[in-house]
Amino acid sequence: MTADPRALLRRAAAECLCYPDTPLPPAGALRSVRHAAAAPLRAFLGWAADRPAGELARHYVEVFDFTQRHSLHLSWWTDGDTRRRGEALLRFKAAYRAHGLEFAGEDLPDFLPAVLEFTAATGDETLLRGHRPALELLRLALTEHGTPYADVLTAVCATLPGPSPRDRAAALALARGGPPREQVGLDTPPYGHLGLLPVLPTR
Repeated sequence: MTADPRALLRRAAAECLCYPDTPLPPAGALRSVRHAAAAPLRAFLGWAADRPAGELARHYVEVFDFTQRHSLHLSWWTDGDTRRRGEALLRFKAAYRAHGLEFAGEDLPDFLPAVLEFTAATGDETLLRGHRPALELLRLALTEHGTPYADVLTAVCATLPGPSPRDRAAALALARGGPPREQVGLDTPPYGHLGLLPVLPTR
């Protein structure tokens, strides 16, 4: 087992957040991991193990493919549908290259499972920490939706420091403004995504 349990947990979370066309690791694989993130991951894996493959796939599509409110692409939360998002994606690729890695996946480089795999392999938490508000917003959105995938995001957030007041304040600020969206030629506010974001508790 790896010396840092967070690497194992992040790899497991990455597998959980990919489309379930291959078997997920058994919940027992995390039994000996002593970290706060292990319990919610085990809960999710136990739930998934009790579902037929077709049902699990349908649930994944329902949760992640029909709304940006549950987007697994981290730069959407920070840059929305703007030209700045292209620059953000280049920064993800640059982070991979700084560790001698080239992103070769079919998805975008900001896809959360890819970022989790990168972090697990390198120990570099910069991308996860830099997008902590997005992770918290996604966790809250999935919790509001009532899907067990919220447990996976709870685990991901538990591998990072906090939650601290600063992270919570940043998540609230992002929720109030929403990711920016360019509306060229239209008289609409540049922060018009609030309706797509979860309603966060104010406590």
